[in-house]
Amino acid sequence: MADPENAAVDVMKDYEHKYGVTPALADHETLVKMIEDHFREGMKTLVEPFPETDREFAKILDTLRGMTADQLREKLVESGWLLEPYGEDRMRCQECMYYLVHRRWCDLPELNLPAEPDWWCRLWRI
Repeated sequence: MADPENAAVDVMKDYEHKYGVTPALADHETLVKMIEDHFREGMKTLVEPFPETDREFAKILDTLRGMTADQLREKLVESGWLLEPYGEDRMRCQECMYYLVHRRWCDLPELNLPAEPDWWCRLWRI
């Protein structure tokens, strides 16, 4: 069984080797590349269950609050991040109340990540 602390150190070394920086110190474009690369590498996220109640929404936020900026992959997985619109209604960041259009950014404090207009996560709200 791998030691979680050593595994986290290895992940940070991988980021530094590949991008020259960890997620916490990365600029907007580097973070976008990191996110896209995680998906290219086959990352799957928790798009379901979609939080139907405030209590379910808050539970996801509580989990995210315990994560650091360097836990990028974990944040993406827990939030159900996708690089495409989702569902029958084709929901996307562009219409989410947390999306800052001119910055191409998710302003939900627990995420605080770059986001493209056609991306989506299960914390989507209007």
